[in-house]
Amino acid sequence: MRAMPESVSVRCPACRREHIYTAPAYPCACGAPVAPSLDPNGTPTAVTHRAWDDEWIGVRCTACDREGEWPRPELGCACGAVLRVPLAQTAAGGAAPRKAPAARRAFQPITIRTARDAVTAAAVYLRWLGYRDIRRADQRPTSGVGIAAHGLLAHVDPTVRPASLRDVECLWLTAMTESADCVYFSLSGYAPDARARADTLGVPLFVLDLTGTPQPVNGLADELDATGAR
Repeated sequence: MRAMPESVSVRCPACRREHIYTAPAYPCACGAPVAPSLDPNGTPTAVTHRAWDDEWIGVRCTACDREGEWPRPELGCACGAVLRVPLAQTAAGGAAPRKAPAARRAFQPITIRTARDAVTAAAVYLRWLGYRDIRRADQRPTSGVGIAAHGLLAHVDPTVRPASLRDVECLWLTAMTESADCVYFSLSGYAPDARARADTLGVPLFVLDLTGTPQPVNGLADELDATGAR
């Protein structure tokens, strides 16, 4: 794993167009940039179907030696194919020197263009807060996407309607059964009764703006944003 982004040449297997792909860097919980290591001699593969486990890879931070899950590098070709960029074997782990953790840096957002981007932005934000082992939640909500971390259950709602009181209560009840805290991310805000109920239940509420920056909606979210995971 290399700490800085790198670029490789990627040829589409469908139309043979050649692209230059630069690996994105994401902020580790310690603040250092983390980017996957790419295989310049590997062969890209076209994405034919989606599965959550295939969407994420393990990458180790060279600054603090944390290993986190990050979105798998992908490239969209003009012909319509979506390509998975080949990774070097060290992208999923490997030895790295331990250093003293740095102070938490400013959050680096991910622009939201699709529902998948919204989930990725929420996951990256939770990792920035210091949550570990981020993954898809075991119980899938009736709408949106559930993601989980150690001791936390989060709901990401990428729809165009404000989250309802029932949405907030369902998240809280599911988290209660798992003895976990919970947090809600919405692209379209919250109904007034949902906000009031969240304050009663202790659920931090965030709105994801299109830059990918979670904006706190209630005092609980303000506190979480300021203090991070505990």
